[in-house]
Amino acid sequence: MLDLEVVPERSLGNEQWEFTLGMPLAQAVAILQKHCRIIKNVQVLYSEQVIEVYDLTKVKLKYCGVHFNSQAIAPTIEQIDQSFGATHPGVYNSAEQLFHLNFRGLSFSFQLDSWTEAPKYEPNFAHGLASLQIPHGATVKRMYIYSGNSLQDTKAPVMPLSCFLGNVYAESVDVLRDGTGPSGLRLRLLAAGCGPGLLADAKMRVFERSVYFGDSCQDVLSMLGSPHKVFYKSEDKMKIHSPSPHKQVPSKCNDYFFNYFTLGVDILFDANTHKVKKFVLHTNYPGHYNFNIYHRCEFKIPLAIKKENADGQTETCTTYSKWDNIQDLLGHPVEKPVVLHRSSSPNNTNPFGSTFCFGLQRMIFEVMQNNHIASVTLYGPPRPGTHLRTAELP
Repeated sequence: MLDLEVVPERSLGNEQWEFTLGMPLAQAVAILQKHCRIIKNVQVLYSEQVIEVYDLTKVKLKYCGVHFNSQAIAPTIEQIDQSFGATHPGVYNSAEQLFHLNFRGLSFSFQLDSWTEAPKYEPNFAHGLASLQIPHGATVKRMYIYSGNSLQDTKAPVMPLSCFLGNVYAESVDVLRDGTGPSGLRLRLLAAGCGPGLLADAKMRVFERSVYFGDSCQDVLSMLGSPHKVFYKSEDKMKIHSPSPHKQVPSKCNDYFFNYFTLGVDILFDANTHKVKKFVLHTNYPGHYNFNIYHRCEFKIPLAIKKENADGQTETCTTYSKWDNIQDLLGHPVEKPVVLHRSSSPNNTNPFGSTFCFGLQRMIFEVMQNNHIASVTLYGPPRPGTHLRTAELP
């Protein structure tokens, strides 16, 4: 049985690991994988706002080092009052038959369906408040850890400094564009714990960096730092859709990606010139083949609107935009998609199904079957002398 420390407004964990509000999902999954011999039969139900304990019989819980729930200690209303002290009057939800007792950053729900009589309010009002009489011996059914004063008004907190682990994260990514399409990225980056000494770890640093098509490998390294991984392309499965007559000619050397997992961004470099030729932005939606590899890229992409009487106008596509809405904004039908199948080997199937790739304004939108955007690939302007002309782009 897990023995866990409850920290209101912050976390649930022990000396070896800790689930923290605002923690990236990838870090939570990594904890489960590392401690798979202790934490077994895992089913992931993700909420970015709260940490919920829905079965108190399977864990031991303590607050400030003192247990209030274990095999020997039942989490009764008397025990909660003894461990946590006084709080505001509770709230009874008749539909759920639950009594909610709220502290700052912590809430307990008591089951009421076994009571012989409905809960009653005291006849006396103290300072304008009526306190609910909860029977002795009622035990906690669920516990919630959240940020702020109220479970109903809680919001996802910013990522705590302890979760940075020396990495740099992207708060937002703006796609820069010229007259024909994307020209580069402007990234608003967050970093913590990267400098020497304790003072550097105690604050977050915010800074902006921009990278463009045609930037050299050294330019990108100086702007964004070293990538988490470098991946060399063995083949280009989309080459067959290019109008180039040289698509059957094998390349003598391979283009390569810089994978920035915590930014949610891949950058492709040309093998000959070592300059940026492509950006890939990942949304990290559940149900996609690459889910939980990349942190979600919070991008904003300006799209040129081609409706009547809308020349020169732009609309913004974000990480949360639906593909149908984007097509409606553009005001013209988009060509039929390219169907993309992914599998780790020819003998395996992708459990999440195929995705659909739509070409638009020097971009390829990879769309999932639920209409969410899985990734956006941005292409640079065609090089002089190539057979691909701007007019030929979808």
